[in-house]
Amino acid sequence: MNDNFQAWIKKIKSITNLFTHKRTVKSARITYQVFWNLLLLLMTVVILGGAFAGGVGAGYFASLVKDEPVRSYDSMKKDIYNYTETSDLYFSDNVYLGKLRTDLEREEVKIDQVSDYLVKAVIATEDEYFYKHKGVVPKAVFRALFQEVTNSAVQSGGSTLTQQLIKNQILTNEVSFSRKANEILLALRLEKFFSKKEILEAYLNVSTFGRNSSGKNIGGVQAAANGIFGKNASELTLPQAAFIAGLPQSPFGYTPFTREGTVKNNLEPGLTRMKTVLKRMYDGGHIDEKQYAEASSYDITKDFIPAGDNPLEKYPYLSFEIEKRAVEVLTVALAKDEGYEEKDLKEDENLFYQFQTIAKQNLKQNGYEIHTTINKDIYDAFQVVKNNYPNYGPDKPEEKQDPETGETITVMEPVEVGAMLIENKTGKIISFVGGRDHNKQELNHATSAIRQNGSTMKPLLVYAPAIELGKASPGTPLPDVALRLEPTISRPWPNNYDKRYSGITSARHALKRSYNVPAVKLYKDIIDQQPAKYLEKMGFTSLRSEDYTNLATSIGSMKNGVTVEENTNAFSTFANEGKFIDAYMIEKIVDKNGKTIYQHEVKPVDVFKPQTAFLTVDMMRDVIKSGGTAAGINSKLKFRADWAGKTGTGHEFYDAWFVATNPSVTFGIWTGYDTPKSLKTGGMSYSQRTNNLWAELINAAYDIKPELINPNVQFTVPAGIVKRSFCAVSGLLPSDACSKAGLVSSDYFNAENVPTKRDDSLIAGNYVQIGDKKYLALDSTPAEFSQQGVILNPDFIARMVGKNFSNPSQLIPKTDRWSKILVPNDKIVDNGKRPDGVTLSLSGNNLIWSAPGDNDIVGYRVYQNGKKVASIKNGSSLSFSASNGSYQVTAVDIAGKESAPSNKVDIGVTVTPEE
Repeated sequence: MNDNFQAWIKKIKSITNLFTHKRTVKSARITYQVFWNLLLLLMTVVILGGAFAGGVGAGYFASLVKDEPVRSYDSMKKDIYNYTETSDLYFSDNVYLGKLRTDLEREEVKIDQVSDYLVKAVIATEDEYFYKHKGVVPKAVFRALFQEVTNSAVQSGGSTLTQQLIKNQILTNEVSFSRKANEILLALRLEKFFSKKEILEAYLNVSTFGRNSSGKNIGGVQAAANGIFGKNASELTLPQAAFIAGLPQSPFGYTPFTREGTVKNNLEPGLTRMKTVLKRMYDGGHIDEKQYAEASSYDITKDFIPAGDNPLEKYPYLSFEIEKRAVEVLTVALAKDEGYEEKDLKEDENLFYQFQTIAKQNLKQNGYEIHTTINKDIYDAFQVVKNNYPNYGPDKPEEKQDPETGETITVMEPVEVGAMLIENKTGKIISFVGGRDHNKQELNHATSAIRQNGSTMKPLLVYAPAIELGKASPGTPLPDVALRLEPTISRPWPNNYDKRYSGITSARHALKRSYNVPAVKLYKDIIDQQPAKYLEKMGFTSLRSEDYTNLATSIGSMKNGVTVEENTNAFSTFANEGKFIDAYMIEKIVDKNGKTIYQHEVKPVDVFKPQTAFLTVDMMRDVIKSGGTAAGINSKLKFRADWAGKTGTGHEFYDAWFVATNPSVTFGIWTGYDTPKSLKTGGMSYSQRTNNLWAELINAAYDIKPELINPNVQFTVPAGIVKRSFCAVSGLLPSDACSKAGLVSSDYFNAENVPTKRDDSLIAGNYVQIGDKKYLALDSTPAEFSQQGVILNPDFIARMVGKNFSNPSQLIPKTDRWSKILVPNDKIVDNGKRPDGVTLSLSGNNLIWSAPGDNDIVGYRVYQNGKKVASIKNGSSLSFSASNGSYQVTAVDIAGKESAPSNKVDIGVTVTPEE
C-alpha cells in the first residue's frame, strides 16, 4: 500500500515537471502562437469572404509569376530533354570501350526499356498520384506549406514528379514562394503539352543516383542499373528496382559505392531506404504481400558488381588520346556547320577557342558515340608485349625539383617507348604504344613526344627528294670521305657512326649502311630547292625555320623534332606510291539520334612520283637484308613480308628508331629516356634492343590479324622504272676504261633520269707496286715493272669533293674490285740516286735476296751469265728458281735507275783449281 502511494506521488511529480520544464513551456508557447496565428488567418479569410479571398489569392499568385515567360511546346521540350548524356567510346568494328571522361555518367533510355518494377517503385515513392493529377496535387502543396510554416520535423514534400522535373531542368533549387509559384505554373503547362509517359521517361533520365562501381557520378536509371548491378534498366529485379528508386532522395547518402569504386563499409542507410520503397509499393498495391516479404528479406548486397573497369584506368593513353582527337575533329566540324573553313580557325584564335569550347561541352553532354580505328585485340596485345619486354635497358638517375618541397631530388628514369601501327591505304591508326606506365608518365610517346628522328630522316628528306628532283638514283655514286661540309666547323663533319669512311659508294649502299657523309653531301647539293617542303606535305608539324637551312636536319637533328606518329606516317607515303594519307584515329562521331555528325574522309596528298616512291622503297629493302643496319629483323619475325625500312639514332645516342613499311601497313618504334641520355650500355646494343621490341610487337599483331600485317603481295613496280648499266665511279654510261676496270654496275632508274653522258671519271695509265701501295708510273719507269690500270680524272674528283680536298685516295674503296684504281696524287718522287745493291744467296736451286733500303724500288732484274733472264716486280716474292749457271741480281727504282750487280752465285758450274 505504501509502495503504491509512493509510486502515485512520483507520477504526479513527473507530470508537474513536464508542464514546468523550460523546453515544454517553450514548445507550448510556440504551439500557442502558431495556433493563434492560424486561427486569426482563418477568421480573416472567412470574414473577407470566399470571392474576395479568391481574387486576392489569384492576384498574389499572378504577381509571383509575372516575370515567367509564356513557354511554347518547342521551348519546353528543348529544356526538358536537355540533360547531359555521357559519350561512348568504341574500338574499331563497333567494339565498346567505355565512357568518355566526364563528371557525370548518363545514358538515355526509353521508358519501354525500363523495368516495370522500377517504374512502379518510382511512382510509389515519389508521386503516388502521378497518373491522376494534372501536374500539381493541391493538398500536397498545402501540406508542404503547412509543414514549412509550422517548422514541422516531418517534411513529406509537396512536389509531384512533374514539378521535380521542372525544378531540375528549367528552374533552380532556390527556396522561395516565387520559384514555387513558377514551378506550379510550369508543371501545369508541361502536363498540357506532354503525356504522362513522356514526363516519366524524362524524369527517369534526369534524376541522379549517386556513384557507380567505378566511383563515377551517375545520372539516369540506365546508368544506375548498369553501374550498380551490371545490367540494363529493363532487366532489374524487384529488390534492385526498389534500391535504385530510393536513391534520388539522397544519392550520395544511399549509394553503395565510394568515389574510389569500393563498396561502403556502412550500407545501412541505402538498405533501409530500399525497404521503405518496398513498403510504399506494397501499401500502394503495386506488389502483393509475398513479393513484399521476399524482396524485403533479399540480400541486395550480393548483387552489387565489383569495381568496374574505368577506361581511364585500363586504357589511359588511349582514352585521353581519343578525347583530344574527338575535340579536334568536332571543333572543325562545328565551325564548318556555321560556314567557316579550317583555315579560319587557324587564323582567328578567338574563333577557334569558341568552337573548341562548344565541342568539349557537346562531347561530354550530348551522348555521342565516338568510333575509332583502334583494333582492340591488337592494342591489348601491344600492351602485353610492352609490359613484359625484358630488354629496355637500365633505369638511369636524373636530378629533378620536387614540385611540393622545391628541393632537388634524384629519380630513376626508365627507358620509354612509343610505337605506331598505321594502315597505309586508309591512314587508320590500328594500334599504338603510348609509354611504359601512364601512372608514372602521362606523356603519350607515340602521339605527343617530339624527338630527333636520326637517320630515319634520310629517305624522307634526302634520298627521296633527290630522286624526285632528278639529282640521284639508287646507284648514284656518293663520296664517303672526310669532308668539311659545314664551314663553321673546323674539323671534318659529319662523321659516320663507326668513325670510318668507305670511299665512293652508291646511294643504295650508303642508305643500307646508314652512312652520314654521303647523305649530307647529297642534301647539300639539293638544299637550295628546299627539300624540307616535302616533309610539310608528309605531315611534319614541328618544323622550324632552321630546319630548312641546317645541313644537320638531313641526318635527323632538328630544332625540335617529330612524333612517332608523324615519322611513321611519313614512311607510309612510299607504300602509297608517293601519296601521303594523313593518319587518323576518329572514324566517326554519331549523335544519340543516330545521325553521323562527323565522318573521316581520306584525302591523299601528292608528294612524290610513283617511280620515286618505288626506288626509295627498293633502297630501303636493303636495310633489312644482309648487311643492312636492320639485318637481324627477319630472323625475329614469324612471317616474311616485303618490308622496307630505316633505322635511326639520335644525337649522342639519345634516341633509337626503326620504321618499316610493307604494302599493307607501316610500323614505327622509338625508345629513349624522357630526359635525353645515352642509350648505350653494356651487353645488347641499343639498336638491337629497339629492333627486337619492334619485332615482338609486330609478331603480336600478326598473330591477331595476319592478313593485315602480312599481305601476300609485293610492292608494285610502276611504269617508267628501268634497269640500266652505269659506271660505279661516276654514275654515267660505262666507258671502255670503266669496263676494263670491272666497275660497271646496274640498278633501277626512273626512265626520265637514266644517264645519257659517257663516263669521264677514269683515265688509262700505268702503275707500280711499292710495298703494299700502288703509285703512278713515271715516263721513265721500265714497262717490265708497271701494270695497266686506271686513274681518277682530276676534274671528276673536283666535281665530287671539291678542288680543295687534300686526300683523294680516300675515295677508293678498300675492296678487290677497286684495287686497280689510282688517284692523281698517288705518286712517289725519285730520290735522285742509284739504288743500293742487294746481297744474293742460294737455297737449293732458289736464288734469294733481301730488299735494299731505298723506298722507290719497283722491281728486280735477274741475270744469268750476264744475260737478263727475269724481271721480278716489287710486291712479289724476292726469289727465283734457277738452273745451272752464274747469277747476279740488280734493283731498279721508279725512275729506271739500276743498282750495281749483286755478288755472283754459281749453280752447277765446275770450278777448275789453279795449277
